[in-house]
Amino acid sequence: MRGLDVPIDLNVLVGMESSDDAGVYRLDDHTALVQTLDFITPIVDDPYVFGKIAACNSLSDVYAMGGTPLTAMNIVCFPLGKFSLDILQKTLQGGMDVLKSSGVQLLGGHSVEDEEFKYGLSVTGTVHPDGILTNNGLRPGDVIIITKPIGTGVISTAIKAGAAEDGHLKPFTDVMTTLNNTIADMGDLSFIHACTDITGFGLIGHLREMLSGNNLEIRVDAGHIPLLPGAIEYAGLGLIPGGMYRNRDHVGNLCTIEKGVPREIADLAFDPQTSGGMLLAVAQKDAERLLEHLHRKGARQATVIAQCHSAHTPSITLA
Repeated sequence: MRGLDVPIDLNVLVGMESSDDAGVYRLDDHTALVQTLDFITPIVDDPYVFGKIAACNSLSDVYAMGGTPLTAMNIVCFPLGKFSLDILQKTLQGGMDVLKSSGVQLLGGHSVEDEEFKYGLSVTGTVHPDGILTNNGLRPGDVIIITKPIGTGVISTAIKAGAAEDGHLKPFTDVMTTLNNTIADMGDLSFIHACTDITGFGLIGHLREMLSGNNLEIRVDAGHIPLLPGAIEYAGLGLIPGGMYRNRDHVGNLCTIEKGVPREIADLAFDPQTSGGMLLAVAQKDAERLLEHLHRKGARQATVIAQCHSAHTPSITLA
């Protein structure tokens, strides 16, 4: 945070300066803690499904650092005057079921009364100090793989507008309730040069973080970006969340959109995601084996969407 005087501890391996997904603190030569927290407002009407989405969203940051989540604590802001405690119970049960499936121990939590319902988790995991994945290790010649389709922000907007087709709802919730643990059992992850998950900044916003000011061009193939069913139709209808415009402004002239890229796909590239997939940068020679592993682990739409090249200045091109 700008202007905040944070003491420097040499055991901090990943701190606030890199906009990474979680902080990492070394305990000894073999173990480091991975710590993160996240909470969101409801994106679906079903409180149980909302709880599952929020838990998957919170755990994702530990997986994105190459870590193994171990414990979690609930974070709840709840409007007692608006909703019954049954809604809260179902939400917490959804979160609990995700924690059970991922082998994470719930230790407790904290709740406050608030005007708007929010739920998430503070998560602690571990990683070997030499096995940390960060978002800023891109190299010339790398390709970037995405593990989930995008479009949750646009579809959520369509749902709120009453314009979403019933057949689009299940893929929408399925993608957000799928854990980003697809590389957790691969062992040595040193061949992965950079990793992050896609959340509120959208695809292009998180690619911007991966650039990290390095003199590289990330060239994104717009036709290879996997999209949720209905996303392109709703974007074409102008059902765009406000966060999309903020994301586009945040990236600014760092991103060039070439002529011929459909406007709907250009919009979706900035669409804020909830519990989105991961972006994984690897050398071209390692892409096929990583894709085979991801597909085998259930990330069937995982695909290469971008290439990295040396450049005079940092840039992203959507082509």
